[in-house]
Amino acid sequence: MITLYKSMVRSLLEYCCPLWSPTKIRDIELLEGVQRSFTRRIAECKGMTYWQRLQYLRISSLQRRRERYIILHMWKTLHGHISNDIGVQFTAGGRLGTRAVVPKIVKNSLAAAQSAYDGSFAVMGPRLWNCLPAQINQITEFQYQWGVAESDTPIGRAVAGELHISN
Repeated sequence: MITLYKSMVRSLLEYCCPLWSPTKIRDIELLEGVQRSFTRRIAECKGMTYWQRLQYLRISSLQRRRERYIILHMWKTLHGHISNDIGVQFTAGGRLGTRAVVPKIVKNSLAAAQSAYDGSFAVMGPRLWNCLPAQINQITEFQYQWGVAESDTPIGRAVAGELHISN
């Protein structure tokens, strides 16, 4: 049943998600509610909380997966695997590793413009990228291995919160 969900439902919820990733709590909860509702129907997960069900089923929340996709998209942009259509700029940051430049917004902009700005890929991508520790954002080769879970890769572990930035 989980395979059916992953292939038929989750793929639709995540289509092009780096570009339309929601920022409002209400929108995030609506999307997460689809996965919450589906996992509640799995017999082995009866009586578990949503987060326990995700852990038991070895799947991530949809929000965490969107963040992971955005970070991977930024990595591909940095290393020239995809075109940099929006002009994301990167700088070498020494001990902090490669940093992405967050574009500026006009100070006197309307709240709606500020909200659209904050939710755009041009802003979300650099902000998420800059949260990564240097040991992760300096990885130059990323190879997908069949049979290795995405969360078992260095980037996947960093996004899952298993690697922490040390000061």
